[in-house]
Amino acid sequence: MTKTNDLTQGSIFCSLWIMAVPLISASFIQMAYSMTDMLWLGHLGSDAVAAAGAAGFFTWLCNALSFMTKIGAEITVSQSIGAKDYKRAASYASHAITLSSILGLTYACFIVIAAPTLIGLFHFETVIAEQAVSYMRIVAPGLFFQFNNNTFSGLYNGQGDSRTPFRTSAVGLIVNILLDPLLIYGAGPIPRMETTGAAIATALAQLVVFSIFHHRIFSEQFSLGQMRLFYPLKKEYIQRIVLLGLPVSIQNALFSMFSLTLATLAARWGAVGVATQSIGSQIEAISWMTAAGFSTALAAFSGQNYGAGNYERIRKGYYLTLGIAGSIGLFAGILFYVFNKEIFSLFVKEPEAIEAGGNYLKILALSQLFMVTESVTAGSFNGTGHTTPPALTSIFFTGARIPMAIFLTSFPALGLTGIWWSITISSIFKGSVLPIWYLWFQCHKLSSPQK
Repeated sequence: MTKTNDLTQGSIFCSLWIMAVPLISASFIQMAYSMTDMLWLGHLGSDAVAAAGAAGFFTWLCNALSFMTKIGAEITVSQSIGAKDYKRAASYASHAITLSSILGLTYACFIVIAAPTLIGLFHFETVIAEQAVSYMRIVAPGLFFQFNNNTFSGLYNGQGDSRTPFRTSAVGLIVNILLDPLLIYGAGPIPRMETTGAAIATALAQLVVFSIFHHRIFSEQFSLGQMRLFYPLKKEYIQRIVLLGLPVSIQNALFSMFSLTLATLAARWGAVGVATQSIGSQIEAISWMTAAGFSTALAAFSGQNYGAGNYERIRKGYYLTLGIAGSIGLFAGILFYVFNKEIFSLFVKEPEAIEAGGNYLKILALSQLFMVTESVTAGSFNGTGHTTPPALTSIFFTGARIPMAIFLTSFPALGLTGIWWSITISSIFKGSVLPIWYLWFQCHKLSSPQK
């Protein structure tokens, strides 16, 4: 049986770096699933990108909902391991798996049934709407696998093992890369399926990842002992997982809803508006996913040390991570500002879309440092089990994007760019308010002497 990774001892830099690198890589792999589709579909035109992009918001929502069990598992498992209570860690892991399976199946069924209504929110032309509905219904089974894959990753992250989720996700990405051009454009006896082919490739890739995780976790060699897909649930365990994960899940779900609302506003400028936000958010994810990797690493690090009572180690880990991730965010901002059109032209060829995308990246470049700061700070909060402050900060300021975007787009001089400015301004506020809140938290909640 493999051992868990003890993050309560040794070099803080090495502990965080060893955790962060696979997590960042895994984040890019997750992003690459959608980006691979966008790259291949982009050659079919903005209509195909808009159809897949609109459906992608509900894949995003799936990720958001899965955060309830993923984050709940990461925190409870990491804190239990930090306290050297491995039996409790195993119980929390089993409960998280069962809850994840139930919620994942429910969401997949909902998408199949409600796809036409959900796509109707975008007011697409009939052809684009039909493509989007077809994409959503085909990818729905993959959402069940994706939901559980995220939770499985959380189990490993809580143990300080980020390499296993990375390697497993990498296999899925390879499958997706190989299948995408084959199913989208067709070859030999395989017909050209366009957006339908992209959906099938994504669903099959998620199935492969699920199968690998299932083989590892439900075997006797799993580090916490052999798990079961459906475990007899106990109220106290489910309650703690939900209370810890729910604020983060609501935060991310509302983030998806706010982004969906912004997408409907962008749709007033036609398929170019939706394609710009869909592709632009994928490109911006370069810095966002990097920050998310450091955030998750810091959450596991903080969780184990919180369980062990090593509060000073938590503080040192936070500032070290903030410095590293902040440097990356600053670099990404400069890159987006200087090479905005060149970067966007890799995904679409229409001059109008490149111009709109260039404006998106140039404006969002101003918020990259603040976005990274918010993400890292949220990770340290989450690891200590205080998931509410980052959730409240995100919900309030992200929600403010809607009225701000409506107001700014009313100015003819801004038009579509008013939406991008609302995103940047809110990110700057989030990246300023949350660190101040965390400084207060450090002084008042992490001041007890370490064990």
